[in-house]
This record gives sequence, C-alpha cells and structure tokens, in this order.
Amino acid sequence: MSTLFSPIQLRDLKLSNRIMVAPMCQYSAVDGSATDWHFTHINSLALSGAAMFCIEATGVEAIGRITPGCLGLYNDANEAALKPIIASVRKYSKAAIAMQLAHAGRKASSHTPWDGGQLIPLSEGGWVPEGPSAVPHKAEETPPLALDAAGLKRVKDAFVASARRAERLGLDALEVHSAHGYLLHQFLSPIANKRTDQYGGSLENRIRFPLEVFEAVRATFPQSKPVGIRVSCTDWVEGGWDIQQTIEFAKELKKRKVDWIDASSGGVSPLQKIPLGPGYQVPFAQAIKEATGVVTMAVGLITEAKQAEEIVSSGKADMVALARGMLYDPRWGWHAAAELGGEVSAPPQYWRSQPSTQKALFGKTTFGTR
Repeated sequence: MSTLFSPIQLRDLKLSNRIMVAPMCQYSAVDGSATDWHFTHINSLALSGAAMFCIEATGVEAIGRITPGCLGLYNDANEAALKPIIASVRKYSKAAIAMQLAHAGRKASSHTPWDGGQLIPLSEGGWVPEGPSAVPHKAEETPPLALDAAGLKRVKDAFVASARRAERLGLDALEVHSAHGYLLHQFLSPIANKRTDQYGGSLENRIRFPLEVFEAVRATFPQSKPVGIRVSCTDWVEGGWDIQQTIEFAKELKKRKVDWIDASSGGVSPLQKIPLGPGYQVPFAQAIKEATGVVTMAVGLITEAKQAEEIVSSGKADMVALARGMLYDPRWGWHAAAELGGEVSAPPQYWRSQPSTQKALFGKTTFGTR
C-alpha cells in the first residue's frame, strides 16, 4: 500500500493522502482582490488529486503585498472576491482548502518576477516597505521603515483580522508565512534583523515576534482547524539563519500547538548560494521531524511519484507539497496514484478518463451509459 496515498489527521481535518498543492504566487490580483485567473487556477488545481490545496501567499495588509498584483485578505472586497471561488471548489472538489497568510516586509512594493522583480520606486507607483530594521534587501535599494511598537501591533492585528476573514470564508486550514525573506523571516534572520530591543539580537528575541503572530492566529482560528507554518530553514548565507536555529524555533512552535511545519529555505539575501537539486530541502523536514516530532511537509523540486513516496514512506517527512510540478502537470495526483496503486477523488464527469489498466483509480470499476 502506498504511504503517500494513506490518510493523515490534522486536528479535525482528515486528509485522504499526504499531498498538498503548495501556495504559489500568481501576481494576478487587482487591489488585492482575486480575479478570473484565480478562479481558473484554483479550481483546476483543486482537481489535481492532492488532498489539500493552499491558496497563495495572501497579504494581511495592502503594504504587505509583494507586488501590486498580489492577493490580499485585508478588506471586504478581497473577501467577497474569494467567496465564489471557494464555493465553486466546494461544489466540484473534495480537496481541503488552506490559505497562506503573509506579509512581505522589506520585500514589498516589488515588480512581478516577469518584470524583473525589483523594488518599485514611489515615482512609479510603489510604496515604502516596512521591516524589522532599516536595512534594505539589496544594498542599492531605499531602506524600509523600521517597525515601531505601534507598527508591530498593527501587523499582528492584521494577521488576526485576515484569520477571521479566512474563517468566514470557511477555509479548512491556515499556514503562517515565515519564510522566503518576507517579514516574519526577516525578524528571524540576523541578516535582516538589527534591532536592539526585545525583538532583536539573541535567538530568543528574534523568534519573539513570529511566535507572537503565530499565537495570535492560532487563538483566532477555530481550535478544530489546523494552523501550520512555512519556514526557511537556512538563509544559505554564512552568519545567517540556519537549521539549528530553525529547530529551536520549531520547539517553541510545538509548545504553541503548531499543526505542521512546511520546511523551505532561502529568500532573505541576494547573496544566498542554493545547491539546487531534486529534494534538496528534504533533509530540513527530516531534521525538524526527528528533533521535535512535529508533522512536517517536504518541499522543493519534488516532481516524481516514487520520489514523493520514498520521502513519506521512509519517514523523512509526513507530507509533500508540490508547486512547479503541479503547474506542469495539473493532474499530478492522479498520475502518482496510478503509478503507486493509490486512489484519488475526482468528479464523475472525469471517471471515464481512467486508463483501462487502472480500474480502481477513482474507486470506481464501472461507468454506466445508456
């Protein structure tokens, strides 16, 4: 029996397999509100065979968006735009729906990747980003504003408000974004965090604000529903955040009842040197799992069914989250199930698509016609 296609329980949420569609920025929103592109993108990948789909990094306030085209959940219009999309997914898919709540910090006000991804100046419609310290992501950029006490409270309150909106939308789970060089990761990393108050300096101080945000989101979202977190396990820069510090952070998250840790890496510095390769981040998920016992998700260049199966069956991680692999093959879960002898859920309109050699792929052996 395939371990990848075995169930897993996260609080009251029972997932039929160990696959999540990872949150992927689409840079296609208008003033933070989802568009027809999101309707197509989300509904398509909700039929991928993955047990859970995670909506992209969603800004908790307007200035926390990475780009002007990034999704947000900070006002009534943003919430209203997502409502029909969620309703459509519920109508045709059994996949659980999660959302990644995010704040870009000093990496906000950027162009889309296909337009270069650089900081947008005020003269071209950008805004002044904020961060833990007045230290720019790139030396030549204008420094962000350092968050003061009022700013920290505002950001934390914004995460709470977005969590409430997510619950009103009926979402099944949340993931707090604390990776890829965005705000919460900026607090963790000594590369971006040069504060001298209770939020900077020692490891205990640097993890303080991310933990406060996680606690606030966890206290707001229904206790029956899971809340996970994505972390960058290393900055890939000497003297930066690393896996040992990540494990200490994970131990504190465990005390706060985190439901999963999504183990990624990088993003806080353009000086990073990442040794890319298939499954290159899997050892981080394994190290966290072995040190803490927390449910972990492995991410990063996981593209093959047998590769994903080996990761979970060997205990290196409890789940896998796929991004680019899902974009390339929006039915990745179906094909993995066919290869591994698993079973996935699909709408009846698609049942006849299963190969003659895979009668039980959808749990159906007949398809009547008249």
